[in-house]
Amino acid sequence: MTTDHRTLLERHGEALDLFTDRVHAVRADQWDAPTPCTDWTVHDLVNHLASEQLWVPPLLRDGATTESVGDAFDGDMLGPDPVASWDTAAVAARDAFREEGALDRTVHLSFGDASAPFYAGQMITDLVVHAWDLSRAIGADETLPEALVDFALAEVEPYAAELEKSGLFAPAVEPPADADARTKLLNLLGRKV
Repeated sequence: MTTDHRTLLERHGEALDLFTDRVHAVRADQWDAPTPCTDWTVHDLVNHLASEQLWVPPLLRDGATTESVGDAFDGDMLGPDPVASWDTAAVAARDAFREEGALDRTVHLSFGDASAPFYAGQMITDLVVHAWDLSRAIGADETLPEALVDFALAEVEPYAAELEKSGLFAPAVEPPADADARTKLLNLLGRKV
């Protein structure tokens, strides 16, 4: 395994751990609470991330396409025990990325083929940003690890302007002149810190 692959897997594991920590902090009365993601409750947000993790084994390990997987991961993936369901999905994604040779593969995504490291970068960024969303929603610590923030910012900056055009992201927010990396990342993705 190359050093870059090792670092990528470390960041992925750290991002999964960060989000998992926040999921385990959700109180029973908070699953219907609003989040910074428009129209998403805490349940919706965690469900989105669980679904994303469940996609990893078929796409990365099995070489499936989004068409062949179809709607298998649509709807409620959390069931009666959201925390346990998240944990299961997180383990599945972690294991798939850590398989021998996984980062040398091509992944068939909805917009075309991509390298497994690119896919991992997308997953890490999603986990980091949504960990902040979840933290804000449940009143948890909004601090994000510096290494993860730096990784996610470097990952998303090159194509940030395209994200708003997709309709899936809020318009970027102009960061203050003295903004730290976390604020820049969140503002770039339409979050008001």
